[in-house]
Amino acid sequence: MANRITRHIPNAITCCNLLSGCMAVFAAFNSDAWHALLWVVAGALFDFCDGLTARLLKSYSPIGKELDSLADLITFGLAPSILCVMTLRQFNYSTDTIAAIIPYIGLIIVVCAALRLAKFNTDERQTSSFLGLAVPANALFVCGLFQFNLIDLPGAPGFITPLVIIFSWLMTSEIPMFSLKFKNLKWADNKVRFMFLIVAAIILIILREKGLSAVIVWYIILSVLTKGQH
Repeated sequence: MANRITRHIPNAITCCNLLSGCMAVFAAFNSDAWHALLWVVAGALFDFCDGLTARLLKSYSPIGKELDSLADLITFGLAPSILCVMTLRQFNYSTDTIAAIIPYIGLIIVVCAALRLAKFNTDERQTSSFLGLAVPANALFVCGLFQFNLIDLPGAPGFITPLVIIFSWLMTSEIPMFSLKFKNLKWADNKVRFMFLIVAAIILIILREKGLSAVIVWYIILSVLTKGQH
């Protein structure tokens, strides 16, 4: 009886990720960047915990793997994509044609997130590290970016849209990125992870939620410098 219950715990946590993603989508449709970020962060915590729980309980299943990807697509693909679209719709554009096109560039996020997740599930090279930017990291970058008051910034769409395109491409790229999964707490085995976490903590202490985008940029830079080494 106990085994029947424990084997469902990881999937239950994954469903919490999915529910967080749905709440993030609702917030995004209301152009509520703050609450969208909170729900995406909640989803990221559940996403971390479901994998950790599955390893601890040794409760793996094909359904769990597929459910995890579906939840990630909603939380880290659709939610930031909708937030981007709704935010870009608030700007004034020089022509109606541009106004009808530019905001929907944000939909490239969910498309590339889907491609990234499908690639990850079928790529045996990504068991201990990543190739390309993980979808949670991209979602945190996008949601962190919109914590700034960009509406009053002239020409903001001119740098938002290229950033969206670049980071969407990063998700599907072959650039090696290190994983934050610790096998032990030894400095020698985890120095890259520790370096990332120390600098990330300093950034977040100084900038709080507005520093999330900077943290993801730091992660990318460190991954490139270390070539995705552990």
